[in-house]
Amino acid sequence: MRKLAAAAAVMVFLAVPASAKDTQRQGYLKPGTVDMLSILPPAPVVGDARYDADRAIFKTTRRYIGTPRWALAANDVKYGDASGLNDFSCALGVALTPEQAPKLMALIHKANSDTQRETNVAKNFYKRQRPFKIDAGDICQPKEELGDSYDYPSGHTTAGWTWALLLSDVAPDHANQILARGRAYGESRIVCGAHNASAVEAGRLSATVTMSFVRNTAAYQNDLAAARRELAALRKTAAAPAQCEAEAGLIKENIFAPAP
Repeated sequence: MRKLAAAAAVMVFLAVPASAKDTQRQGYLKPGTVDMLSILPPAPVVGDARYDADRAIFKTTRRYIGTPRWALAANDVKYGDASGLNDFSCALGVALTPEQAPKLMALIHKANSDTQRETNVAKNFYKRQRPFKIDAGDICQPKEELGDSYDYPSGHTTAGWTWALLLSDVAPDHANQILARGRAYGESRIVCGAHNASAVEAGRLSATVTMSFVRNTAAYQNDLAAARRELAALRKTAAAPAQCEAEAGLIKENIFAPAP
């Protein structure tokens, strides 16, 4: 029963991260501000070169099963404030809890509401199947967690890249490390086998496009200034992250390289 409840919680996030009312209240943008379907390239279909490339990448990346990079991909499945802060702690240079950084979390919640809404517009329009439903292969999370949710764009990647863009705004002195971690977070969905490579690219683009609108709002800039002040104070007292050397090695790994 507990496993089914957890799976249901993930499904709710993947399909509809917030109600329409909550999204309008929490986000920085009015629904309809972004015309995502005119900006994203269409989802690959049978006969497209990208469709064939997605299938090849899914098959070759099954070689990561049981490796440290597979373990990182499994770690990156987890959603939530504490998980996000932990995932980016090495890149940010400080280990934080949501309770320590309420202003930062408020910024992330609002912007993520916007980026997930726009990704879901495209996801529900294209209704593309996930890679393991096209070709047989293990994935790094229980398949029942994903249910009948769609592939393109990747909601996980949208969330991870949103975090990366926000944190690079809050801590520009760590932007290189933060953006590298955000890129690897999306690639974890390819290693996991839960998303096609094209869906990860689309999730990253969807977040970038939406954040270009968000960043131009006065409300975002005001919240960003408050989050910067909060982080500056926390850097004086918060703990340093652990096991960063091992993570850095995994992030640098080229998952698209030919198998040895």
